Amino acid sequence: MIGMRIAAGLLAVATLTAATACSTSDQPAHAKGPTAAAASTRPAETLKPLLQQALPNVKGKTFTSAVVDLPPNARAMPHRHGQAFVYAYVLDGTVRSRLDDKPVTTYHQGENWVEQPAAHHVLTENPSPTKPAKLLVVFVSGTGDKLKVDDPRS
Repeated sequence: MIGMRIAAGLLAVATLTAATACSTSDQPAHAKGPTAAAASTRPAETLKPLLQQALPNVKGKTFTSAVVDLPPNARAMPHRHGQAFVYAYVLDGTVRSRLDDKPVTTYHQGENWVEQPAAHHVLTENPSPTKPAKLLVVFVSGTGDKLKVDDPRS
C-alpha cells in the first residue's frame, strides 16, 4: 500500500514536471483553456489542461493531465468522466469527494484517489472558507472523448 502511494506520488510529480515544460498551444480545441462548472451559488472549480497526448502503444486512447483549482468554499457540479480512468492527486489544500454511493472522503495535500470508468462523481468540494485547494488530475480516455460531463440532476 505504501509502495503504491509512493509510486502514485512519483507519477504525479513526474507528470506535473513534464507537463509544465510543455506548451498547450498544440492541444486540440476541446482541451484548450480553463473551463468552469457552476454548482449552486458557491464558487466553481477551474480546469487548466497541461498536456494531452495520444498513447502510441494503446490505439484510440489519450493521456491528459490537468490542474483543477478550487477556490475557498468551491463545489463542482456532480459529473462523470465517461469511460475515462481518472487519477487525482491533491497538490494543495483539502478536497472532499464522493463517488457513486460510497461515503464522503476527505483528502489532504499529498493524498490521492482513482475513479473507475463511468463513476459518478457526486461531490467534489473545497471545504475551507479561506484556503484554496489544487488537484493534479490525470485522465486516460478515448481519443476525442469529453473529459467531464456535468450531471446537474444529481
